[in-house]
Amino acid sequence: FPSFRRPVARVWTVVLLLGTCLLYCARVAMPICAVSMAEQFSWSKRESGMVLGSFFWGYCFTQVFGGYVSDRVGGEKVLLLSAAAWGSMTAFTPILAHFCSQPILSMTLARFLMGLLQGVHYPSLASLCSQKVVESERGFLMSTVGSGSYLGTLVIGGAGSLMLDLYGWESVFYVSGLLSVLWAYCMWKYLLKGEGPIITLESLGSGGPQSKLSKRHWLRLLKQPAVCAVIVTHLCTASTFFTLLSWLPTFFKDTFPDAKGWVFNVIPWLVAIPSSLFSGCLSDHLISQGRFFSMGVSSVFTLLLCGNTTFPWAVAFVSATMGLTTFSHSGVSVNVQDLAPSCAGALFGVMNTCGAFSGVLMVYFSGYLIEATGSWATVFALITTVNLLGLCTFLAFAEARRVDIDSIRPTHPSLSELSE
Repeated sequence: FPSFRRPVARVWTVVLLLGTCLLYCARVAMPICAVSMAEQFSWSKRESGMVLGSFFWGYCFTQVFGGYVSDRVGGEKVLLLSAAAWGSMTAFTPILAHFCSQPILSMTLARFLMGLLQGVHYPSLASLCSQKVVESERGFLMSTVGSGSYLGTLVIGGAGSLMLDLYGWESVFYVSGLLSVLWAYCMWKYLLKGEGPIITLESLGSGGPQSKLSKRHWLRLLKQPAVCAVIVTHLCTASTFFTLLSWLPTFFKDTFPDAKGWVFNVIPWLVAIPSSLFSGCLSDHLISQGRFFSMGVSSVFTLLLCGNTTFPWAVAFVSATMGLTTFSHSGVSVNVQDLAPSCAGALFGVMNTCGAFSGVLMVYFSGYLIEATGSWATVFALITTVNLLGLCTFLAFAEARRVDIDSIRPTHPSLSELSE
């Protein structure tokens, strides 16, 4: 693969940050609009949970594939093609809702397809980072690009809430979808210089050192306790994060009906952005301690939401939970690259598949719990339990030494080497 020189790498960092921001603008459009859509189409909590959860079913299926392809043809091609596709799907979502006789079915299918298309994003980033960036710089780069998820949720939470009130829920999908397509076009035109992002079967079959990883090597890798630990931990943290992301707007609307949407859709993510950048610096040095701190303390704040609380305190508890969750996300993205740099994209895909699958179950099951018990406390108690399970697994088995095949060395020059 052609490697990024340092000035180009800085441009790519900003571009990928913006792309991740738009990824979450498109992803969070549905949770932001879910209450309005449920009222218009007469959905129950269980049906809303089915629509919100269907995204993660699709998200499960393309994680490993996205990492596999990125390890061979380059993550930038995969990112470009997927962004053009999920941006278009987002823009067409209102049309599908209004012109289908069964909106519940069309929205469930649309969210499933969105999940399929967005599922390749993070494995592609992990693959790109492991190929181009030296170990000491990975945490900061991944956390900087990863903070786009919180920036995107912040932007869509603020601007989306205003558009929702002023122009209707359809406008949220139109704007976020069209901006995403525009980003993909600019990336193709100015960074890839208009070269066609063509992925051939030949390129999939060859690739770099990653192609040397046979089934036997993969089995040996997955038998390593450290690899299993990071997969289980990511499963727990991802599922709780996805559940909070999907249900928090509905929680605030149900519990505090007079509250302004832009407040609870903006403030938690305003806290998460600087927290994510700080966690990247910390995760390069203190992965285990950072994860222990984040998962342990965030569980306490989530548990506090189980009791009766005022709106300002609820926003404060949610903000603390989301801010601390960023430490886990930075830690896991770096830990994968430490454990298996030769196949970081594919292994990250395996982890995200597990996380997305558990996210499906938890998002849907949360809707069932709310409807069955009439209490949000059961959902927050479930989130706390799953979080603590992940914490115990990580503390017991995780480590940062390389466990993939020693003979396989990445052949891609690092950014630091190129700048010397």
